[in-house]
Amino acid sequence: MSKLFSTTAVPALAGRIKYPNLRRFAQEEDGAVTIFAIAMIMIMALIAGISFDLQRNEMRRVQIQNTADRAVLAAADLGQTQDPKDVVKDYFAKAGIPEAINKITVATNNVEEDGFLNFRSVTVDSIGSMPTNFMPLLGIDELPLRSIATAEESVTSVEVSMVLDISGSMRSNNKIGNLRTAAKDFVDLVVNTATQDRVSISLIPYATTVTAGRDVFDAMAINRNNPYGTCVDFLDSEYDTTAIDPDEAHEQTQFFYWGVSSSNSKTYPNCNDDPRTEILAFSQNATELKDKIDNLPANGNTAIYLGMKWAAGLLDPAFQPANERLASSGAIDTVFSSRPAPMDDVDTLKTVILMTDGVNTATKQIPPEMYANISQAEHWKNNNLDWWLRQNVSYNEAYGTPYQKYWTSKGNTLLNSICTAAKDNGIIIWSIGFEVSDYSASIMQNCASSPSHFFRVDGLEIADAFKSIARQINQLRLTQ
Repeated sequence: MSKLFSTTAVPALAGRIKYPNLRRFAQEEDGAVTIFAIAMIMIMALIAGISFDLQRNEMRRVQIQNTADRAVLAAADLGQTQDPKDVVKDYFAKAGIPEAINKITVATNNVEEDGFLNFRSVTVDSIGSMPTNFMPLLGIDELPLRSIATAEESVTSVEVSMVLDISGSMRSNNKIGNLRTAAKDFVDLVVNTATQDRVSISLIPYATTVTAGRDVFDAMAINRNNPYGTCVDFLDSEYDTTAIDPDEAHEQTQFFYWGVSSSNSKTYPNCNDDPRTEILAFSQNATELKDKIDNLPANGNTAIYLGMKWAAGLLDPAFQPANERLASSGAIDTVFSSRPAPMDDVDTLKTVILMTDGVNTATKQIPPEMYANISQAEHWKNNNLDWWLRQNVSYNEAYGTPYQKYWTSKGNTLLNSICTAAKDNGIIIWSIGFEVSDYSASIMQNCASSPSHFFRVDGLEIADAFKSIARQINQLRLTQ
C-alpha cells in the first residue's frame, strides 16, 4: 500500500483541517447581506406582482362600471322604444363583456292604470372575476368583480312659464324667426305622451305690456276702464312677491296708440289687442303651443319686468282660484285646475324661462283724468296719442301731457325684485340674453338662478340654449 494512503495519514489530514477551517467558516460574514438582499428582492417582486394584479382588477371593474352606467342611462330613457333589458345587453356585448351581466331589473309605473309611461328605473347587477398572475403564491387564484348601476327617468309635475320677448327689435336679423324655431323645439322636448297631465307650459309673450287674453282677464277681478284691451296693471309693491291674487281687484291698463306724430297711426298699441300676443296658460297641447309660437308677431317696446311678474304669478298657488274658473270654462285642461301647486310641493318643479333681446324701455301713461270714462277711452282708441296731441295742443303741452309710468332704471328695479322673490320661493329661473349688450347680459344673469342658468347667445345659438334647458328639465338621475 502506498504511503500516501496509509491508514495513519487520513486521521492526520483530518486533524489538520478540522478546527481552523471550520472555525474560519463559522466566523465568515461576507455572504449574509447577499442572502438578505435576495430575500428582500423576492418580497418586493411579490408586492409588485400583487399590485399588478390589483391594478388589472380595478381597470376591469371600472370598464364594467362605466359600461353599466351608460347602459342603464340609455335603457331608462322614457323615449327608448326598445326593451330596456335588450338595450343593456347590447351595451355589454359591444363592450366585449356580455358575461359580466348578472341580473337586470326594470321597474315602471302601471301603464295600464295610468294610460302612459311616466317612470322607468333600470338596474344592472354585474359580477365576474379576474384571474391573478402573482397572487396564487398567496393562495388567491382570482379576484372578484362587482358593480351595481341604477338610472331612472320620471315625470313629476312640472310647471313651466316661458316668457318670450316680442318687441319690435325682434324683427331684426331674423331674431323672431330663430326664436320661433328654438321655442318649438323646446316644446317638442318637454311635452310628449310620457308627460301627459304632468307638464304644463304657460306661454307669456311680452312687449310694451303683457296681453292677458280674454280668458285669463275674465277669470280675474279687474277694475275695468275700457272694453278693448286685456292688459293688467300691477302695483310696484306686487313685484316683491310672486303672488297674483285673482280675487283682488287690479287696474286695467289703458288702451291707446302711441309712437307716431305724423299720422293717426294704429301701429303701436300700449296694450296689444292682437290675439297672437295673448297668454296661453297651462297648456299641454304641443300643437297648440307650437302654433302659438309660430304666429308670434314682433312689435312695441320691452317690459321684461312685467313678463317676469306674470311668469312668477302663474307659478304661485295664489292664482289657483283663477285656474278653477279657466278649467270650468274650458280654457285649460281640467287636470290643471288645481295648479299652481303649493310652493313647498316636493313633487312639483316650477321653472321660468325668461328671454329677451334688449333692456327694459319706457312706457307711457295718460293722466287718469283724461282716461276716466268709456267716452274718453273710445277717444284714445280712435286717435293716436302722439298725433292727436301734436294736432290739438301746444308743443309743451303735447310732450308734457303723457308721462312715463316706467323707465329703464325703474323697470330694472322691478325686475330684480320679482326675480329675487321667485328664487326665494324655490322657482328655477333660466334666462336667455339673445344678441344683447353687456349691460343687458348683466341684468339677465342677475335674474337667473345662478350664472350657469344664464345663456348669452347669438343667431342660431338660441336653439342650443332652449335645448339645453329642456334636457336639464328632463334630466336623468344616476342614483347609484
